[in-house]
Amino acid sequence: MASDSGLPAVSSQNLGITIAIISSFINGSTFVLQKKGILRSRHRGRSYLTDVVWWSGTLCMITGQVGNFLAYNVAPAVVVTPLGALGVLFGAVLASWILKEHLSILGKLGCVLCCCGSVVLIIHAPTAEATSRLELEERLLDPVFVTYALVVVLLLIILIVWVAPAHGTSNIMVYVAICSLLGSFTVPSSKGLGLAVPDAFGEGPSSSRARALFLGLLGTLAVSILTQFFFINKALECFSSNIFEAIYYVTFTSTVILASGLLFKEWTALTITDSLAILCALTTVCVGVVLLHISQEALITWKKKEEKSD
Repeated sequence: MASDSGLPAVSSQNLGITIAIISSFINGSTFVLQKKGILRSRHRGRSYLTDVVWWSGTLCMITGQVGNFLAYNVAPAVVVTPLGALGVLFGAVLASWILKEHLSILGKLGCVLCCCGSVVLIIHAPTAEATSRLELEERLLDPVFVTYALVVVLLLIILIVWVAPAHGTSNIMVYVAICSLLGSFTVPSSKGLGLAVPDAFGEGPSSSRARALFLGLLGTLAVSILTQFFFINKALECFSSNIFEAIYYVTFTSTVILASGLLFKEWTALTITDSLAILCALTTVCVGVVLLHISQEALITWKKKEEKSD
């Protein structure tokens, strides 16, 4: 593991990884339960807001988000986010049982790859370094991150205002792009809140400034999560839960790692060997997720095609 820090830091990271794994399984059931609730309510001619199964999926989403919030504050985002592949795995198995969505041999191979990639990722993970609120404020004003954040906001406005109303129900990538880009704010906000809380509710001359930062991050997190929640349900009304979750995982993971890398610079703690191992693990996980996706339509036969004799 890319860590030479003391035992407390390693123990804290292990706790974060454990919480992330549990949260991933909880999040994995979210899309399936919400999709089931939408189908049930559609069959009954009612709004899904009155369906108890849909609300159980929503409760799982809230619980999973709380778990992710805790995990992001004790482990690097480059580790926590890819572990969401375990949620995709669990969701695929659950969907084949509850939604009767077929899980073929390709899907099962995808599940194996997700597990293997996640294990390698954990082994070579960087240790989360303790960052103060002052360091967070300095990094939030970094020109590179500010430019990235402005570009993301511009893209979100274009997608939500113009693209989604016209193409959202016919192209799954519209809703996926909106939810994934919002991850650039949800994860850094979650991690930043943990750094701002001690000073925001303490005593001292800097407490008012820390409180302003805390409220800003909390507002950003709330708006991002609620917007994601809205567009996730719109996507589930139109597309398969397995397909959406698989594509969403790959794009969400990519944007979160990019945003966290620009803000927290967690990659700087890695050696070349660990960096290559993590890139290979991420590739393995993404390939596994893609296999889960294409397994919906792919047909595999083990029999050799017989040649017709003249």
